[in-house]
Amino acid sequence: MKRLLQLKYGWIYLLAGLLAINFIASVWHERADLTAEKRFTLSPATRNLLKGLRDNVKITVFMEGNLPAGFRKLSNSAQGMLEEFREISDNKIQFTFRNPVKGLGDSAKAAMADSLSRMGINPTNVKAQAKEGEGEEQRLVFPGALLEYKDRILGVDFLQGQSAIDGINSLNNAEALLEYKFAGSIVKIIQDSVPVIGYLEGNGEPLNFEVYDLIQKNLKQNYGFGIIPIDSVRTIPSAFGALLIVKPIKGFSENQKLKIDQYIMHGGRVLWFIDNLYASLDSLQRSQGDFIAFDMGLNLGDQLFKYGVRINQDLVQDLNCTQIPSVIGMVGDKPQIQLLPWPYFPLLASPNDNPISKNLDYVLSQFPQSIDTVKASGIRKTILLASSRESRILPAPAKVEWNSVRSEEDLKTFDKQGIPIAVLLEGKFNSLFANRISSSLADTLARVYGKPFLASSEKEGKMIVVSDADIVTNSVSQDKGPLAMGQNAYTMYQYANRDFLLNALEYMVGNPGILETRSKNYALRLLDKKKLDSGRTSWQFINILLPSIIIILLTLIYGWARKKKYHG
Repeated sequence: MKRLLQLKYGWIYLLAGLLAINFIASVWHERADLTAEKRFTLSPATRNLLKGLRDNVKITVFMEGNLPAGFRKLSNSAQGMLEEFREISDNKIQFTFRNPVKGLGDSAKAAMADSLSRMGINPTNVKAQAKEGEGEEQRLVFPGALLEYKDRILGVDFLQGQSAIDGINSLNNAEALLEYKFAGSIVKIIQDSVPVIGYLEGNGEPLNFEVYDLIQKNLKQNYGFGIIPIDSVRTIPSAFGALLIVKPIKGFSENQKLKIDQYIMHGGRVLWFIDNLYASLDSLQRSQGDFIAFDMGLNLGDQLFKYGVRINQDLVQDLNCTQIPSVIGMVGDKPQIQLLPWPYFPLLASPNDNPISKNLDYVLSQFPQSIDTVKASGIRKTILLASSRESRILPAPAKVEWNSVRSEEDLKTFDKQGIPIAVLLEGKFNSLFANRISSSLADTLARVYGKPFLASSEKEGKMIVVSDADIVTNSVSQDKGPLAMGQNAYTMYQYANRDFLLNALEYMVGNPGILETRSKNYALRLLDKKKLDSGRTSWQFINILLPSIIIILLTLIYGWARKKKYHG
């Protein structure tokens, strides 16, 4: 460097070199992701999405200002990710961070919070220090963002689907899902057409307030939607990207099963939400304290068995469950009621890393049955939802009663774990009706329906079988009307049923590459508090005194070296 500056035009060469380095750095960026879980590496699907953007997408993140540590970390991660989005998209991703209620009065804050809630961005009430030296105050944080594309607006809630009581783990999961949240929202807002979802009708499937949230708040707002009266159509049209069969109460005829079967063989995807046994809380409330859950007689056993699963004639109970009002005693002539855990309403979780249900809060179920996977050539089976480590099976005839757990001995019977409730099937399915209809009948079907009979699917298909239809239905409150699916009508806590459904549909008809980003897992590497307390003095010495000692030693050594050099 010294020699370079001594040259006649040395300072010009140096300046030119610095300018060249800065120019190269401005147009070419590269970084190494050394984390074990590759948390800073975007998926190929996300990169292709960003590179293919034709117009600008404006993103406003509502996380700015004095935030608690966990939310500040989430905000910083969102900013880092959006900076990479902007670079990959050639500046077509434009973003800003702001506090949506900064400088507003109380009434204006309430109006803003209500407006953002209607767009799907729900506020979180947290404690934060008001000013240095002062106490804590309650503050609204809006962990979400608003996307704008052309004349379209879409809200995204970073904490949707996360437990409201799991603290730092929920924020960690939200951080892991940032890529999926942003990329998935970009896909939705830029697409000009959406897949069409069919809702099968004809076997007693509900079309009342019980499925209001399913149809009005989820299917119609995210997809094209149509009701398919199975007895009024010759075939189920292939224009439907997926078919929902929700809570039928009447048995299926062979002709109906043939229509569903051939829809699958021609590439259709089906989500089965089936109650094999009839059991409901209303029935229990009307009875004298117990009743026997009975077979619905749906006549679907052979068809599902052919595809690779069997819904059993039983009920699954789990000690990890939600609460309902129960009578615990009498005060005079009046019952004393308290919210108590009820094992018939298990809280389900993902037993593996599948992208549909990983990193979700619990999914609420009501009277689920167990599912067995059976041999089906070429079919891959993935358990999506299962019971906890403390569950049991009540075989048919299954008795439903208020107090099914009465003693310590009863608790010991909850010794099963991971009982499957929802299963994903993928592969080339074989028809239930293969070798069961004559060639002449197959020719007739082809002429009448305009589609040839297929004994097996031409390409790989997908279906999801869930042994509890109430996962996608909703309660109806006398005061508030239809609640959200997965919302406990007594505690009002909303579980992740809605997110499970939307993830399942996205896997069926959406971009599978984007959904795969849900499989990211951010490890929480927290300090061991016991070791920290026991070694507090040592760590204080290392962090405070040791650096000072090192500086003093280096100063003495430097002084000694200079003295030796110049004074011999």
